Amino acid sequence: MYIKSNNTMATNKPTGDNSRKGAVKERSQFQNPKTGLWTKRDTETGRFLNVKTSSPEKFKGIKKEK
Repeated sequence: MYIKSNNTMATNKPTGDNSRKGAVKERSQFQNPKTGLWTKRDTETGRFLNVKTSSPEKFKGIKKEK
């Protein structure tokens, strides 16, 4: 039995593949002053969506509240 190997490298998607550019709309984040953790909030309803506990860094692609 003969198995043909494919020696091509994996490549990234081409540009223009509908990937997000810039911040996610209708979401914001702020750093809780008591815990120091970043919290994600829905800007339309004001509801808290998520708290980042995995690392002290902020969420990627979410704008910060002022």
